[in-house]
Amino acid sequence: MRPLSGLAIMVRVTALLCASACLLLTACTRESATDTASTNHESEQLQTLRIAAAANLSDVLPDIIDGYQSTNELSKTSIEVTYASSGKLYAQIIAGAPYDIFLSANQEFPAKLANNSAQNKQAHHPFIYTQGQLALYSVTKPLDGFNPKALTDILISDSSSKIAIASPELAPYGASAKSYLQAQNLYNPLEQQKRLIQAENIGQAFQYAHTGSVDYGFVAQSQIIAIDAKPEQFITLAPESYPAILQDGIIISDKPATIDFTNYLRSAAGQRYFSQAGYLAVQ
Repeated sequence: MRPLSGLAIMVRVTALLCASACLLLTACTRESATDTASTNHESEQLQTLRIAAAANLSDVLPDIIDGYQSTNELSKTSIEVTYASSGKLYAQIIAGAPYDIFLSANQEFPAKLANNSAQNKQAHHPFIYTQGQLALYSVTKPLDGFNPKALTDILISDSSSKIAIASPELAPYGASAKSYLQAQNLYNPLEQQKRLIQAENIGQAFQYAHTGSVDYGFVAQSQIIAIDAKPEQFITLAPESYPAILQDGIIISDKPATIDFTNYLRSAAGQRYFSQAGYLAVQ
């Protein structure tokens, strides 16, 4: 075999160095692509907004989220909502549930979170985002010509009738319904006669009335609007006849999207959804 010339040796060395460089570049490129994919995946997870929402919002919040996502060109999978009674959601948050925003049906639970430094290290303050309305609903007993005196007469004379309310301890709509009945001197007699059926939340109270499982149900006006109920099936109670159902929210995490979403919620666009759904406008 003839010995390689100096030129041939240089060519081979150069080829080996180029091959090594290519291999190193390919490895770096793959590692960079993997890191980028991992970063993007983590970014998607961080951008997912988790909302704990009072049960009464199940009819209006989806529309608000659609409007917000359309305005901000966001994926529909970027927002996750859990609906339950405000008291149950509050307990979950205290226990460490990873929610970013809490939309309560009252002001009490967000205030507790704001005062709980262990759960609210960011020191966010509660904000009013809407005011609910209470309605009486029935699919078995016509409510034409309703007034408080008529309700008292009906409930006293019809001893077999059942009335559903959301749990006063867990649900603000239930607390307002209880106050209304107390003002009419009906709560204690109905409770003693075991004619009051307590639901876990306002959604369940509505289902009891809507299916005819009870004769009457104290429900949210928004639920009535959502099903386009017949005029004789419901009556909207006068706001002054029960404690105002001011609904507060509070930001729990520091994700940038929490500020954007809550600003939209309180904007003129967000408030239009609430007004159309049977809530009272807030400034």
